[in-house]
Amino acid sequence: MPEITLSGSAGRIEARYYAGSPNNIAILLMHPHPLMGGTMSNKLIYTLYNSFVKMNISCMRFNFRGVGRSEGEFDNGEGELSDTAVALNWLQSKSPGQPIWVCGYSFGAWIAMQLLMRRPEIQRFIAISPPCNMHDFNFLAPCPKSGQIIHGTQDTIVPIEETSSLVEKLNMQKNIKVDYKIIQDADHFYKYQIEEVRQLVCQYVHETLSPALQ
Repeated sequence: MPEITLSGSAGRIEARYYAGSPNNIAILLMHPHPLMGGTMSNKLIYTLYNSFVKMNISCMRFNFRGVGRSEGEFDNGEGELSDTAVALNWLQSKSPGQPIWVCGYSFGAWIAMQLLMRRPEIQRFIAISPPCNMHDFNFLAPCPKSGQIIHGTQDTIVPIEETSSLVEKLNMQKNIKVDYKIIQDADHFYKYQIEEVRQLVCQYVHETLSPALQ
C-alpha cells in the first residue's frame, strides 16, 4: 500500500493509506502503546487494515511520534492525540463526504475514544482492549456515538471487569449502543485469536453499514 508522509507538530508522521470506494466508509486505525512495542505493523492492526482493504474501505494506519520513521518522542497521549488529528484531517481530505470511523487497539483505543469526543464528524468507533484500568475514560459522559468494544477473558493487563463496567455505563446512555464482544481464553495480545477479532470487526462493519453504503 502507498506510503504516506504527513506533517505533524513533532515532525514527520509515517503512514500507510488505501483508497477504497467513495461510496463506502473510511476508517482510521491506531496502534498499541509506543513504549510497549506498539507500531502500525502490529499484527492485529495490520490484519484489520488488510481486511478493510479487501472490503474496499478507505483506511489509514500510521505510527505515533517516535515510532518507526515518525519523528518526535512519546508524549503520554497528548502528542499522540495531535498526531491522530493530523491523520484524520488527511484521511478526510481524501474521503470527502464519506462517513468516518475510528479503530484503536489498547493505547490506540484510548486515543481513538478521545478523538471521538473532539470530532463530531466521526460516526462510529471500534475499541479493542481499551485500557480502562490505566486511563480515565470518564470523558465519555456522554459518549457521542455508538460502536464496538472487544475484550479477552484472560487479559491480565486490563482486567475484563474494568471494560465490562465501561460498557455497562455507555449502554445506559441515551441513543448509545455498544456491541460488546467477549473472546474466551484471549489475553491482551490475542496471540491465537486474531482471526476471531478480525471476523467480529468485519461482521460489525457489515451489519452497521446501511444498504446504500454496501
